[in-house]
Amino acid sequence: MNGADTAFVLISAFLVMLMTPGLAFFYGGMVRVKSALNMLMMSFVSLGIVSILWVLYGYSLAFGSDTAGVIGNFDFAGLKGITDGSLTEKGGIPVFAFALFQMMFAILTPALMSGALADRVKFGAWAAFIALWVTLVYFPVAHWVWAEGGWLFELGVIDFAGGTAVHINAGVGALAAVLVVGKRIGFKKDPMRPHSLPLVVLGAALLWFGWFGFNAGSALAADGTAALMAMNTQLATGAAVLGWLVYERVRHGAPTTLGAASGAIAGLVAITPSGAHVNAVGALAIGLVAGLVCSWAVSLKFKLGFDDSLDVVGVHLVGGVIGTLMVGFLATGGEGGIAQFGKQATGAFSVMGYSFVVSWIIAKLIHVTIGMRASEEEETGGLDRAYHAETAYDFSAVGGSTSASSSGAPAARPAAAVPGTGAHDDGETTDGRLSGKKVDA
Repeated sequence: MNGADTAFVLISAFLVMLMTPGLAFFYGGMVRVKSALNMLMMSFVSLGIVSILWVLYGYSLAFGSDTAGVIGNFDFAGLKGITDGSLTEKGGIPVFAFALFQMMFAILTPALMSGALADRVKFGAWAAFIALWVTLVYFPVAHWVWAEGGWLFELGVIDFAGGTAVHINAGVGALAAVLVVGKRIGFKKDPMRPHSLPLVVLGAALLWFGWFGFNAGSALAADGTAALMAMNTQLATGAAVLGWLVYERVRHGAPTTLGAASGAIAGLVAITPSGAHVNAVGALAIGLVAGLVCSWAVSLKFKLGFDDSLDVVGVHLVGGVIGTLMVGFLATGGEGGIAQFGKQATGAFSVMGYSFVVSWIIAKLIHVTIGMRASEEEETGGLDRAYHAETAYDFSAVGGSTSASSSGAPAARPAAAVPGTGAHDDGETTDGRLSGKKVDA
């Protein structure tokens, strides 16, 4: 056993675990106050559900002996046959350490999807969706991409830490679920601004910190590749923050806190598949493009008419595609070129097609059986009280009105008095994005 590498992988696993509650804060701050706790729970519950399924059969399906290039087997179901002395074939780290590290990826991926469905999904239905989705979508795709024998692995697709298996997979799966569930009540009409930007920034900071484990840890060794990935993760993220803010300044008149946090996530997403295969200049290019393009892409939901509440499609799907495709040309060491770009496109679009179809079927099945959508009364009153019998904040303790304490939200100001809530052609006002013209504080 290599003690140094084992310690590195274990610490990286702990960092990736932190990303799920970090994501909960990031998403939780972006929703309206009446559903803040529900948003936190939609991420947090994945820690329970996926941990159990991963041990029962997920690890075996993802990394067990290959079956026709598409799925593993059940040889390791319940982690049978694995002991504390079992080591991976390469690297000399315990299988338990590798399985734990990969478990955290499996937990985070469905949690990423929750932001697209904010404010309108039954909590029990969401839990069922997670269980079915990781089983039928994530476990097979993880095998395609990372397991020896997986067809994308054997094709030579570069995906160091999850551009396809995690971000494209979650982004397009979220889109499919959104199309089944439908739009929030008041979409493009009512103000739906973030209730706590400090929580958003806190969540983004925790994600940024944890992402070093996500990316560098995927080297599975404390070596030069991990160091390169860590450096490129920082460079791409910084460049994406600036790219997003520049777009906001030009397009909307002011750089925003929400834009900075969203830009950071876009850069982290884009560098995930590519960071170990590009140099510093390549990382900066990937981050800058991701910041600019993802900032533009979040408006697509208004133009195309799908209600992706917290921009999962615009950030994770688009950012994942950018990173996966750009490495085809920017990869160093003779890896880049037209041939590699073709492989990258094959990987990206095959995952998109499979994930969209199966995710739509899963969401539709749940929708027509137990029901996926919350009732109009539950959605209007807030999901916190409807499903968790709690509210995020006790406004009555600080002199809140009766209506505030009963709904879990403070009395709203008139829309005309709230910057960024008026109706504009691009619709970029309902989720906290600026309205298209600069307004004075």
